[in-house]
Amino acid sequence: MSAPRSLQDVYLDELKDNWSANDQMARTVQQFSQKASDAKLKQMLEKSVEGINKHTGILKSLIEQAGGKAEPEHCKGMEGLVTEARKHASEEAPQDGQLRDVVIIAQYQRMAHYGLAGFGSAAAYAKALGKSEDEQKLKQAVSEIYKGDEFASQLAESLQQVATK
Repeated sequence: MSAPRSLQDVYLDELKDNWSANDQMARTVQQFSQKASDAKLKQMLEKSVEGINKHTGILKSLIEQAGGKAEPEHCKGMEGLVTEARKHASEEAPQDGQLRDVVIIAQYQRMAHYGLAGFGSAAAYAKALGKSEDEQKLKQAVSEIYKGDEFASQLAESLQQVATK
């Protein structure tokens, strides 16, 4: 990747970075779904993978429509978050299932918040570039990510109450 020379370049870079981040997050969340002990958490994580893949499809189509090369730009930010998430929720995860579930949710939310920032920035760039259809698609993705995050927070609160007993 060379230095961006226009907002259009920044926009395309953001879309490609989000694509890579999504790919990394989807693999990690899939692994977490296999380690989760709570049925609601397992279901949420599986549904999240579907949503992440849907959003990746949107990113790919927006990149192609913008005339960019349809390939991700490796996201080092998500790479770091994934490394931490795997450490805490897999490699050094608590043996107690409920406690592990609480850790999984925290790690999931860290990665999701990165996605919120990336998709939100991309939506702002799309707006500035006059790409209203792109903006709406990206804002819809942000809305869906927020809903998943809100559900994860509610689930974390209920699991934390159980884990402290």
